[in-house]
Amino acid sequence: MNPTPLLTRRACLALAACGALVAPAVHAQAYPAKPITMVVPFPPGGPTDMVARLLAQKMSEQMGQSVVVDNKPGANGNIGGLFVSKAQADGYTLLYNTSSITLSPALYKSMQYDVLRDLSPVALTAVVPLALVVNPAVPANNVKDFVAYAKANPGKLSYGSAGNGNVTHLAAYQFVKAQGIDATHVPYRGSAPADVDLAAGQIQFMTDTINSVMAFVKDRRMKLLAVTTGKRMSLFPEVPTLAETVMPGFEAGAWQGVMVPAGTPAAVVQRLNAEVNKALQNPELREKLAVQGAEPLGSTVDEYGAYLRKELARWAGVVKATGVTLD
Repeated sequence: MNPTPLLTRRACLALAACGALVAPAVHAQAYPAKPITMVVPFPPGGPTDMVARLLAQKMSEQMGQSVVVDNKPGANGNIGGLFVSKAQADGYTLLYNTSSITLSPALYKSMQYDVLRDLSPVALTAVVPLALVVNPAVPANNVKDFVAYAKANPGKLSYGSAGNGNVTHLAAYQFVKAQGIDATHVPYRGSAPADVDLAAGQIQFMTDTINSVMAFVKDRRMKLLAVTTGKRMSLFPEVPTLAETVMPGFEAGAWQGVMVPAGTPAAVVQRLNAEVNKALQNPELREKLAVQGAEPLGSTVDEYGAYLRKELARWAGVVKATGVTLD
């Protein structure tokens, strides 16, 4: 029997197998071959949007492809999260998530996607401290005076948030309950509209991210009474923390990160992780983040996954303690 056809067939099969093994590597090297969409599940102009756009711009420069921000606000970030969870797992649709992604599973009676099952972590990006701010008409210039004023006016004050169950809501809720204040919560679709109403006097106070309220504080359209960091911020060294005033041990912040649909090739996830971490080390980007009061983080894929699991457990306990639930 002539062995040539058999050897030829075997050679072809071997080449095909090699091609199958090489294909993922070739795909990873070619990535990205088209623009990438970064979904921000909050409105334009808000604190999350501002940081996401800085990161997207730097990643665009590094990768040679546009990283386009697409705002899909609503439901405490869940509309954007659901959209990305159902997107094609090819690395061209990213989710720029916040800490709200670890709050929602404990807050909502039903979720249309599972954070750990339907999404995959890429990297932690930044953390933004929260700030207790009040309308200038409120006759209080420090936390203790504000608590006294609020107690003297039960049911007359309203506090805003970036949405029901958002970290800005839960932080304020914990503050209000801890101090025995009777005030009404007014949820907004993001920080930006809440800040505008606070400055206009439609609501009287809130705990919002420092980068969202900074311009209002500098323009004296809000009064900054305290921050939620463990230590005072270098940007506002004269402003005390809630921990050193009326809530010993209290600390909260709005952290952010990047995730992709589950099933995205590991090589693509690692490429994105490398690009995010590279961008966060850029001096120009770090300077712009600092101006906004945001602290760059960065992480490995596994570190972010572990952090997500830890935060999911943490906030489940907080939500249970506060008794907040959402439909």
